[in-house]
Amino acid sequence: MNVTQVLEGTLSPDATTRTNAEQQLLHAAEVDFAGYLTTLGQELANESAAPHIRTAAGLALKNAFTFRDLAKLREVQERWISGISPEVKAQVKELALKTLASKDARAGQSAAQFIVSIAAIELPRNEWPELMNHLVQSVATGTDQLKQASLITIGFICESQDPELRESLAAHSNAILTAVVQGARREEPNMDIRNAAIKALSDSVDFVRSNMENEGERNYIMQVVCEATQADDLRVQAGAFGCLNRIMGSYYDKMRFYMEKALFGLSIMGMKSEEEDVAKLAIEFWCTVCEEEIAIEDDNAAAQAEGATEIRPFFNFARVACREVVPVLLQCMCKQDEDATEDEYNISRAAYQALQLYAQCVQGDIIQPVLTFVEENIRNEDWRHRDAAVAAFGAIMDGPDPKILEPLIKQALSVLISMMEDSSIQVRDSTAYALGRVCDFCSETLDPDVHLQPLITCLFNGLASSPKIASSCCWALMNVADRFAGDVGAHTNPLSKHFQDSVKSLLTLTERQDADNQLRTAGYEVLNSFVTNAANDSLPLVATLSDVMIQRLEQTVPMQQQVVSVEDRITLEEMQTSLTSVLLAIVQRLETEIKPQADRIMHVMLQVLSTVPPKSSVPDVVFATVGAIASALEEEFVKYMESFTPFLYNALGNQEEPALCSMAIGLVSDIARALNEKVQPYCDAFMNYLLNNLRSATNQLKPAILETFGDIAQAIGTQFDVYLPVVAQVLQQASAVTASTDVTMEMLDYIVSLREGIMDAWGGILLTYKGKPQAAQLQPYVESIFQLLHIISQDMSRSEGLMRASMGVLGDLADTFPNGEFASFFRNDWVTALVRETRNNREYSPRTIDTARWTREQVKRQVNMSTAAAMA
Repeated sequence: MNVTQVLEGTLSPDATTRTNAEQQLLHAAEVDFAGYLTTLGQELANESAAPHIRTAAGLALKNAFTFRDLAKLREVQERWISGISPEVKAQVKELALKTLASKDARAGQSAAQFIVSIAAIELPRNEWPELMNHLVQSVATGTDQLKQASLITIGFICESQDPELRESLAAHSNAILTAVVQGARREEPNMDIRNAAIKALSDSVDFVRSNMENEGERNYIMQVVCEATQADDLRVQAGAFGCLNRIMGSYYDKMRFYMEKALFGLSIMGMKSEEEDVAKLAIEFWCTVCEEEIAIEDDNAAAQAEGATEIRPFFNFARVACREVVPVLLQCMCKQDEDATEDEYNISRAAYQALQLYAQCVQGDIIQPVLTFVEENIRNEDWRHRDAAVAAFGAIMDGPDPKILEPLIKQALSVLISMMEDSSIQVRDSTAYALGRVCDFCSETLDPDVHLQPLITCLFNGLASSPKIASSCCWALMNVADRFAGDVGAHTNPLSKHFQDSVKSLLTLTERQDADNQLRTAGYEVLNSFVTNAANDSLPLVATLSDVMIQRLEQTVPMQQQVVSVEDRITLEEMQTSLTSVLLAIVQRLETEIKPQADRIMHVMLQVLSTVPPKSSVPDVVFATVGAIASALEEEFVKYMESFTPFLYNALGNQEEPALCSMAIGLVSDIARALNEKVQPYCDAFMNYLLNNLRSATNQLKPAILETFGDIAQAIGTQFDVYLPVVAQVLQQASAVTASTDVTMEMLDYIVSLREGIMDAWGGILLTYKGKPQAAQLQPYVESIFQLLHIISQDMSRSEGLMRASMGVLGDLADTFPNGEFASFFRNDWVTALVRETRNNREYSPRTIDTARWTREQVKRQVNMSTAAAMA
């Protein structure tokens, strides 16, 4: 293999050349891993090689040890540990360390990334103890290039998310600190080095806890960081404020002295900086302060409610600094960029985010400084000041007591509504969003008879005026609909008198010739919200609306033949998704009253499914709508099964689209619950697809599949006999899945979900056989169910859903075998303890606690039966 030629190929703009080169590298690694690493290491360290080739070599080395799949990662790490000789390991590591001194900075950075991959394997095993000392020595005595690259390496090591590596770094905290503090000092003349050191210090904050506990060391670290906020280099300044954010987040309890002596003043100066990156990170410092203080107050309140005496230190930094910090934030909000895109994060948006957090943190104390600013700027000739004033008023809706805000809102509302006609589109957008926040957080302060009409009118006018403010108006109108919906199922609500005109406006808006995708989608989202929140007296209008939605969706079907570009496809897909979503809301709101429209809706759903291209998102919402129709029609839905099941089977077998497959699995449950015994002719096919998916699908589908078994059992009753042995075997196998020592949070969540799916399945099966002679068929499986329940009782990784399902299964087992056949299992102490823990958990919903109470009675009856039998 000509390594230079192959590495050149990996950078080729031609996809075929690039793929061939990548395949050659994979093959070389597979055939001779040691030789592969050595060859690439030599190319990386080769000072005469072209810079892009050296970078490609470093990237290939890093990629050899980078896998998202944990099993593959562990496999390649094991190859390094066991399959590579100590001599080759030493040579490859030496080549990488040598490259750090290269004058080619990109090669040095590539080497740093590769070093992290090896450090993740060896540091946790104490197999490269000299690495950190080597990097420290390089920072102390090396060339400028070597110092910078060594600091970058330390930063990369510290920011790694590998749990074993992170755990091992605490042992190297002294070495890490020695290097990064030395590089970050104000005496360091090279700003590239100082910048790299500050970044590395920020990344190392989590691992230097023992040093931060020492007052002398902590003082020196804080001095270095504080001095860096005043550096001439703006990168160093910004990095220093970023570092202070991390320190405040990790060591709040140690920060009182530094806030009083330096951090308060430095952060104020930083927020006023003309350099955007510096100002944003100084603003984020106060975001961190507020987030910490909100969390501490919540934790302390919870601890006191539980009778705990130990509470976290709380210094009220945000409240003490409120009258100095908030005015600066408000001035920063006046630095808008009128050309900024929606997702662009700039100074004004950072300040707005900080003001929201400040309001949540200090509550009523925020009102006076903000109110003063609003009064001074709401009529300002400069649109930026008007915009900041409106946004600031909206920002403080979440935090202060709504009763305190009520007179202010009533006084300001007419002004805000008038500002929906401001000459500046930015001001109109912020006003709509502010009105949305008023409705979201303080809706009880609004009088429907006085405020609702002008509020709806101004927002609809705004929605129609410009696509640029559509999303804010849409969100505000949805909040209006949600907050004035009244009680579920009420005969009327405040929206009723506005319902017809609102729907008419939205139908006109969504058909406008100049409406773009964004405006049209926003209009349908609002329509969806109004339908969902319609009172009973508006249901005839909802039924009439269904005709319009069906007709519009029918008109989109032939458009598939007219699609000639990606833009056409996206437009059509968004339109069909929006229309189907409204139909879904209509079906869910009308429930059984949808019957007269069901044939037309199902017909157009089948047409859409027949014409959409692969990988489309439209079938997801179509399936949800079909599920809602099945729930509404119940057994009458059977007339659609023959024409619909081909699409359902295709989705069940389509593992390349997990989201669609997941929707299809849920739809099987919906149909089973709707049809009951009439679903039986389709169960063989359903079960085959579900069992096949269990064998080959991704983990995310498996809990839902298991739950579906329970729904099918309940639907077809004891006809489930034919499936019981194989389903029971599957449930027993799934019960054996447990967490390993290096388990990820994602895997833990999956195991909890899987167990919940198992319990839901057994719950459905037990309900099916309870009180019937065939219940005896379940006896061979009872012991394995108790084994899983025992595992759950010992494992602290639980969810409320899992505990509720477990309680249901325990109670149903007692109910299914009422004669004490398995009373000995119920006598285990862990059973009583598990029920008690669930029943006494204050965080669980009444539904779960009621289930646990019922289960307790069933368990007591079994225990008493067992005791009586023992005494007889």
